[in-house]
Parts: sequence; structure tokens; C-alpha cells
Amino acid sequence: MAPSPTGEYHIGHIRTLLYNYAFAKKNNGQFIIRIEDTDQKRLVAGAQQRILDVIKDYGLSWDEGPDIGGPYTPYVQTQRLDIYKKYIQELLENNRAYYCFCSSERLIEVRETQKALKKVPKYDRHCLNLTKEEVEEKLKQGTPYVIRMKVPDNEVIVFNDVIRGEVKINTNEIDDQVLIKSDGIPTYHFAVVIDDRLMNITHVIRGDEWISSAPKQVLLYRYFNWELPFFAHLPVFLDPSGKGKMSKRHGSVSARSFLDDGYLPEALLNFLMLLGWNPGDNREFFTLDEFIVEFSLDHLHKKQPIFDRKKLDYFNGYYIRKKSNEELFVLFKKYLPQADSKTITALIPILKERIVKLIDLTEQTKFLFEDVQYEPGLLLQKNITNDLAKAMLNQAKSLLAQIDTFDFSVLQEKIMDMIKTNNWNTGQFFMVFRVAICGVIFTPPVVDCLPILGKESTLRKLDIALAKL
Repeated sequence: MAPSPTGEYHIGHIRTLLYNYAFAKKNNGQFIIRIEDTDQKRLVAGAQQRILDVIKDYGLSWDEGPDIGGPYTPYVQTQRLDIYKKYIQELLENNRAYYCFCSSERLIEVRETQKALKKVPKYDRHCLNLTKEEVEEKLKQGTPYVIRMKVPDNEVIVFNDVIRGEVKINTNEIDDQVLIKSDGIPTYHFAVVIDDRLMNITHVIRGDEWISSAPKQVLLYRYFNWELPFFAHLPVFLDPSGKGKMSKRHGSVSARSFLDDGYLPEALLNFLMLLGWNPGDNREFFTLDEFIVEFSLDHLHKKQPIFDRKKLDYFNGYYIRKKSNEELFVLFKKYLPQADSKTITALIPILKERIVKLIDLTEQTKFLFEDVQYEPGLLLQKNITNDLAKAMLNQAKSLLAQIDTFDFSVLQEKIMDMIKTNNWNTGQFFMVFRVAICGVIFTPPVVDCLPILGKESTLRKLDIALAKL
């Protein structure tokens, strides 16, 4: 996997990484992390370390990489510039690449003219036929330049994609790709081919946004007389609506944000396993080790998968419920730092079966630590009148004030007897009572939480509610 440290790691990158990881492990290969930092203008400070950290936090590790080294070190592209010089020189000598001295202003003008004529915008090869002497003179004068790949005219490039089958693209649609930029740093398209070859990469599994670039890379393999790796271009995720690429319209899409929201790494990986692959049957739940055993390129999908957050919630809830109370204690403490050990221990059996992501704990238990602000109208749901709500809360307050031990079974029995005696609708009563105690409509079982809240706080919240009516 070759991250570019130009921002936060996308959840789609983790899916691609997971497939690469599983394929390498299943075939007794090496899983490598290589940092592709050739786009210096877009580099984000600290992004490289954050990417490495989030991959580890998803439970994945690598056999070779920038932090641990390996037989093909260095694993950061800007530390490999001397290597690329050798190969670009070979292309220049074999007339497979050429110097381009065009200014950025001229290139913009050419492209705008082409667009106006409804032509495919690409370099017009102004510098392709410069003589050797002209090139040497410009180099001697220090004229800024890039080095471009010489693309053959009107030739069909054919390669096989493991997912899509045979792919054909005419070279007339391909620009004379820049291989070395004016700062001497290679572009992605050049560096990735050199590195993949030198690192003995046999299979390239990546997102299908790179499929249009593949012919350029195929040409480079041909120019160097190297054997092509196997390509597999994965379809990108669709939004939950099924329309368009997954975007921030439905929440953050960074890999870190899902962990921050309290999705478990094992649930996320299990969910991602099935976004583009299936085992050939109806099984849904896989550990990482089980996935490695089952994974096959033959079962990768052509169709774009929908990133269904409800399905992710389903997986996460399943994995939360599988955890022991001791494991959940650590997780609950992370999201409820204000809660003491006794409170967390009491909350786990109440909430373990109900939450789908750990960040839900913050909102669902907010009433235990503060008086939640709410509008008076919230107490008057389900056709409840002001007088009825007052009567319910006054009697509840009177009843609870007389109970010394706030034990769940005692509280439940006494409250249910009160409801029955007054011939109240149970749903109506608990709607009023829940809002009075919690400040919201949807909460954990409110009576279960009273022993945690305590008698004094419970009575105070009832007084606040009565003052609103």
C-alpha cells in the first residue's frame, strides 16, 4: 500500500489496504508500506505519521516500510531520487522520453485553445522535435524544464484487469505524461512503476480512479522490457443513497473519524471486507485471520458497493455485544471520562445491548452528569395535557422521596403500582418521566438509570420539570 501524505486517510484507502494485506498474507508474500510523497505542493505536515498510526489502530501492520526498513529501503519516494535518475536517463537515451521547456503560461494557453475547439486537452509536443544541440543549449542556459514520456501515436494499449477483464485505451487519448517535474522530483506515474519493479511487486490492487493512468504505466513497463504486474482496480464506494461517490454529505469519511465515533476496528474491517468481495456464500462475520484464508481475487466485484452506514452500525453493535464487561469498561471510560468506575460498571449492562457506536454514550448518559436543557413542550408528547403531566410528576416526586434505597427492582415495582393505581397510560407516563429525568425523548431505560443518578439528583430534575409546566 502506498499512501500519499497529502491529508487524512480515507476509509476507502483502508478497504484497499485490507485487500492488499489479505492477498499478501494468504500467498505468503510481504505486505509493504511505501510513502508516495512526490506531490510536494500538497503535502500536509504530520500526515505521514497520522496515516501510519491509523493503519495500526485498525489492527493492521506491515513487513517492510519507512519506519522499520526492509530489503528495498528507503520506502519514501523523495528519498529515492537517485534511483529514478538512472531510469529516466535510460528513457532519454532510447528516445522514449524528451525534455520539455514550455512555460506554464504557454501550456495553459494551449489547453484553453484545445478546450475551445472541443479537443482532448493535452500537450501539443512543441518540444518533441528539438535537436540535441537545442536541448543542450537550453540546459546550459538553465532554462526550466520537465521530462515527458513519448507516447506512440494511434496505438491501442491493451492490458488485463483482474476485475474488469481486458481494458483497451487508444494512445491518442493519452497525454505525453510528465515523468520528471521541474523540481527534479518524479511524478506518481513514473515513480510507482520504478518502485513496483524494484520492490518485486507482483499484484497492484488499487482504486479504479487509477485505471485511466494504467496505460501510461503499461507503456513504461514496455519501454523498460519489464513484465507487467497483475492489475486489479477496485470500484469506489457509493454514498448510502447509491448515487455518486461517497462524500462528506453523510458524515466524515476519514478513516480516523470512524474510530473516533466509536466504531470498533474489528467491526470496521469486517464491514469493509464485504464492500467489494464476498466469500461465495451467505456468511457475514469474519475475523481478520478468517478473511485472509477466504480471500480470493476471483470474488472481487465489478459493481460499485454502497457504503451502508446502517449495515456498519449492525456490525458494530454485534462486536460490542461480543466484548466482555472488562473490555467494555476500558472503552466506556474513554468516552465517559467524567464517570467514576462505579458508574461505568453500572452502565455497561444497561447499555451494552443498546448502543451501536461508542460515541452514543456521550449523548445517552449526558443527563447523569448535568441538567439537560429542553423546551417545556417536550414534556407534553402523546396528547398529554399540562395538568396530567403535572399530576404525574408530582406523584412520582412524592413516591420517590419516600424510598430510601434506590434499588431498580423496588423502584420499578413502586412506579408501576403508582401508574396502575392512577389508571394512567404507561407509555404516556414514561414519556413525561423520561423527558423530565433525561431531557430528551430517546434514552436508555430510565428506571434502570435512577440508581446511578441517585435520589437527590432525581428529585431535583423532577423539580426542574415541574417548574417548566
